[in-house]
Amino acid sequence: MPDGASQLAIVQDLERQIEELERVAESDATREEIERLKVQLEALRRHVTARSDDPWQRVLLARHPQRPYTLDYIQYLLTDFAEFHGDRRFGDDPALVGGLARFEGQAVMVIGHQKGRDTKQKLLRNFGMPKPEGYRKALRLMQLAEKFSRPILTLIDTPGAYPGIGAEERGQAEAIANNLKEIPKLRVPIVVVVHGEGGSGGALAIAVGDRVLMLENAIYSVISPESCSSILWRDWNHKQEAARILKLTAQELLQLELVDQVVPEPKGGAHVSPREAAELLRPAIASALGELQSLAPDALLSRRHEKLRRLAAFVTES
Repeated sequence: MPDGASQLAIVQDLERQIEELERVAESDATREEIERLKVQLEALRRHVTARSDDPWQRVLLARHPQRPYTLDYIQYLLTDFAEFHGDRRFGDDPALVGGLARFEGQAVMVIGHQKGRDTKQKLLRNFGMPKPEGYRKALRLMQLAEKFSRPILTLIDTPGAYPGIGAEERGQAEAIANNLKEIPKLRVPIVVVVHGEGGSGGALAIAVGDRVLMLENAIYSVISPESCSSILWRDWNHKQEAARILKLTAQELLQLELVDQVVPEPKGGAHVSPREAAELLRPAIASALGELQSLAPDALLSRRHEKLRRLAAFVTES
């Protein structure tokens, strides 16, 4: 039996075959072949879901090229989205999008990482890796939300902050550190959704919040499995073992109390039905916003600071 990574590759290959055949489905034989492949695909998806305790498989699902991105969730969950641009210091960063929108009729500020689908979009969005101007834009929008008493929704999906020379020259570390210092002070509710990759400080820079939701096939880690393997074993061949050691899955992070709720996905993953994935996420966001907006600003801040102080606190029994 193929391992989890091989099975997911087979699933992706079958999806491509079905998509290609559906474009030219002119004969009965072609349609029969499509139905046969769909049956095979559904069986494989069930098996992949049954083996979902494999952390590396979760990594592959989190990185699936057809997985919904931030702008997809904005399209499915929000209305009247008006995107804002620029950090007022250097320029705009397409890898991090944000603006005002309405969630079930209520005005919110939404901010999130954005990857690209094709080569042109991936280059434009810098593969979802923000630069300093992206993080400064995010903080500007969050402070604007506080000014007008609007709750904040952040959507996390990035391999990490961009490590290029230009980003370092413009203060990448300072921009992330400043966000981590200033976001906890905001006197409005903050709901965080980790829906793809949560890569290190690049994710954490906009992931400080009162309620952290995580999709069941998302990942959240201080380092990627490949980089961890490269550091510990001097090559990438141990990436699957690194994924297990890093405790990066939603279920493991829930047990460690680093996230507050795991949100289910459609069978096979969010890429199978992005709209259904969004609808499964909707009630979790609505519940979190309803709970947090019932708190006075002082109580909200006190609860948030206490939550942050509890992170990574462990008690060892003798």
